[in-house]
Order: sequence, then C-alpha cells, then structure tokens
Amino acid sequence: MKKHLTRARGALDGRLSPMRPTDRFTVPPKGWIRAIRDALGMSGAQLAAKLGMKPPSVVALEQSEAAATIRLETLQKAAAALDCELVYALVPRKPLEEIVQDRARMIALRELGGIAHSMGLEDQAVPDELEERINRFIEQSLRDRDLWDE
Repeated sequence: MKKHLTRARGALDGRLSPMRPTDRFTVPPKGWIRAIRDALGMSGAQLAAKLGMKPPSVVALEQSEAAATIRLETLQKAAAALDCELVYALVPRKPLEEIVQDRARMIALRELGGIAHSMGLEDQAVPDELEERINRFIEQSLRDRDLWDE
C-alpha cells in the first residue's frame, strides 16, 4: 500500500482525533440554532430580522435543523447571524489507518482460505505462519483502492 496515503491518513487523523469522542458534539434536542439563540436571549423575531426573513421562517429553520434536514448553506447563514462559526467534519469512529488495516486484513483472510477466514471472524489467535502469509498478501497483492471494491 502507498506510503503517501499512510502519511495523509496520519495527518488527517491528527487533525480529527481531538474531536473524539464525538458524543461531546451531540446536537441539542431542539438543535444548535435554538440552543444558542435561547442562550443569547435572542427571540425568534430578532433572529428573523438578522436573517432577513419572517419569524415563522425561523421556526421552520429551527425545526429543519432539529430534524437533520437543514441545508449546510442555510445553517452557515444562521451561524453567522448568531455570531458563530459552522464547523463541519466527518470524524472517523477509529483512526483511518486502523480502518484501512482492518479492511485489508479482512480481504486477506477471505482470499487466503476458509480456515483463516473463520478464525478471523471468530477473533481466534492466528498462527505465526498464517500471520506472515496475511501480511505478505496485504503488502504484495493489495492496493489502497482495492480495499473498497465490493
């Protein structure tokens, strides 16, 4: 597998790892717009004026955010009106390199035969010889792009 992609994954993981665990960013029940607006003591009518819309539109905007149907462009405008920055990121559940290695290992186990595959599925210890074959297969036979073909 390509070393420049390993470096790129490491760099991206370095930027994203401070965002884990993501449960710190769980959206409030009524959405961020409503939570921040309420915390600022701003009425819906006042936010509507800042956004150049009518108050019922703010209610719809807040409801669409809470329902996860809001457009990013609209959310960005609301954030600016609330003197906030919209932060948008996809945060991997585990390090990217680990995702790639897990996927490569799964493919190697599948390709190297039924016993290895079933042992891998059952999370059993793999003999050293098989482990070497798995690593050699990954190194010699898999490219990064091959990992994601179904």
